[in-house]
Amino acid sequence: MNFPAELSYTEDHEWIRIESDGTAVIGITEFAQNELGDIIFIDVNTVGQSLAKGEVFGAVEAVKIVSDLFLPIEGEILELNPAIEKSPELVNNDPYGKGWIIRLKPAGASQQDGLLNADSYKELVGA
Repeated sequence: MNFPAELSYTEDHEWIRIESDGTAVIGITEFAQNELGDIIFIDVNTVGQSLAKGEVFGAVEAVKIVSDLFLPIEGEILELNPAIEKSPELVNNDPYGKGWIIRLKPAGASQQDGLLNADSYKELVGA
């Protein structure tokens, strides 16, 4: 299983990467997509909204389950990945690359307190 060191992780199995332009890209971890199984739909109806850390920003629908998506940091949802609207299986096939879910404008610079690094996340999931 892959745990990229450049990402931060949540206990709810989301990952976050801060881009050079200051925006954040958020998705679900390889562990999460393995647990969910074949993803058939991503529902994010919060584009354009500002949400607090921990709020639900959408849901992932797999064949047998729907799981909420929780925001790792406070900010404004800028966009849903257009590629996963047409091909939600990208989340299964490439969760840290083409399968990202949203782009976010963080509300502040130092919000990553409380997020896990790759080693801590590995420990959490027992890998």
